[in-house]
Amino acid sequence: MKNLFIIIFSILSLAVSAQKKEKKKISESGHANHSIPLIAGNWEFQSGKVQFDTYDSRPAMKILANAGTVVLNDNSFVNGTIEYDFIPVDPMFASLYFHCQDKMENECFYFRTDAHEDSTAMDLVQYAPHVSGVNLWDLLGQYQGNGYLKKTAWNHVKVVVSGMQMRAYLNDMQRPVLEIPRLEGNTSKGLIAFDGESIISNLVIKTNETEGLPAVSGVDLTAHDPRYLRNWQVSEPFETPANIDFGADFIPKEDQKWETITAERMGLINLTRKFGGNEKRRMVWLKLNIDSKSTQKKIMDLGFSDEVWVMLNGRFLYTDKNSYGRPMMKFPFGRCSIENTRFSIPLKAGKNEILMAVANDFFGWGIVARLEDMKGITIENR
Repeated sequence: MKNLFIIIFSILSLAVSAQKKEKKKISESGHANHSIPLIAGNWEFQSGKVQFDTYDSRPAMKILANAGTVVLNDNSFVNGTIEYDFIPVDPMFASLYFHCQDKMENECFYFRTDAHEDSTAMDLVQYAPHVSGVNLWDLLGQYQGNGYLKKTAWNHVKVVVSGMQMRAYLNDMQRPVLEIPRLEGNTSKGLIAFDGESIISNLVIKTNETEGLPAVSGVDLTAHDPRYLRNWQVSEPFETPANIDFGADFIPKEDQKWETITAERMGLINLTRKFGGNEKRRMVWLKLNIDSKSTQKKIMDLGFSDEVWVMLNGRFLYTDKNSYGRPMMKFPFGRCSIENTRFSIPLKAGKNEILMAVANDFFGWGIVARLEDMKGITIENR
């Protein structure tokens, strides 16, 4: 009996020791795997807009129509993996937020649920942050992609976040539906939340498990392309009078104050980042000088959101609109893209001044501009 007691005690001691070592290992590595109970006490939500029950023989959280954002309590997510199953119900959108400070500043990965069961839809999934309360989907068209979303059955979603990068999976865990080389939000940590009518189950958060995804920003393939016009002078924005498209008195005067604005990734001059959003239509001026060795023409590719007026040496050269959902919207689907338009710039020998007005009253605003080549010209303040 004594020997049996010693054996049992030894086994228990080894188990406790192993448990302590495991806890120490988890503590030192910072890794933790948490299955999140889908009970009301874990979430912040509008009363009567979320149901916690069993669905399809599993615990589930049912987000009802017009519920708004449903936020996981007592959580500060930085790096790791977020996995869950969901059935889309909302006819338009279903969203996952992370690094969420509030509705003004967060990261967002979402589904356009109207594109369900269509693997050819190029905009089924989208990554876009909220910056100053503005969803930048129309400035980041490169951060969308296709996939296969089941409408009436469970879909498995996995989102991996590591430092500046994100990778997202839908049903097929071997092939990502999105790979984001650099997260574009202003936040690096924050809450996790959901939005959009849907049924959610099996939510698991794996802290600091990033599956080897690098934490540093990925390559910007435009970074070494000298054709992009990256440094402009910018005015302060101003609201335009109601029902006035453009007026000559909008043109900058000699005493106009300017400051420098520099392009972000993909050559984007991000006016939302600098000036935020606005419910009323606003306009801003951009200015750039080109020195040309001779009289010549250059082709400019221009992406813009939402309206532009381009002047060369004091004379109007080009004007256009890129308004989503309207007949004048540009390819691709009213988003700001280098594919939006192109036109010729007749440069004179010597100094040339480009003035560009940009107006906006709908989501993100900005431009991306690229010349066909840099032969025989110099851009001031490169």
